[in-house]
Amino acid sequence: MPDETPSQKGQPPVGRAALFGLCPECGARTLFTGAATFAPRCRACGLDFGRYNVGDGPAAFLTLIIGALLIAVALAVDFAFEPPLWVHVVLWVPVTALAVVGGLRVAKAALLASEHQRQAAEGRVEDKPHD
Repeated sequence: MPDETPSQKGQPPVGRAALFGLCPECGARTLFTGAATFAPRCRACGLDFGRYNVGDGPAAFLTLIIGALLIAVALAVDFAFEPPLWVHVVLWVPVTALAVVGGLRVAKAALLASEHQRQAAEGRVEDKPHD
């Protein structure tokens, strides 16, 4: 890799870290403890995941996008095949749940890895002397 800085050596790219739930520091699969719940820290290198503020933004955003896409696909299936209502329920409820949870894992991991790579932190106000 060209011009790889020592602080980034061994760190997975954001895309790979997001897809596989990798620690953004060491690349171990230790980012999640549940379906979309971050572990408190990396079991391999000790990186504290709690210091990153991912928030609930990905949840609302993904739910709206996935909901719109799945409604379009469900309408297309309904117009093309005209299945009974129970087929829609049996098909779309689990697909929606899996898509939202899977998308949420990827989105939250991508935000955390991006924050780590860019060393994002909360803003601070510096007191400057008045002249």
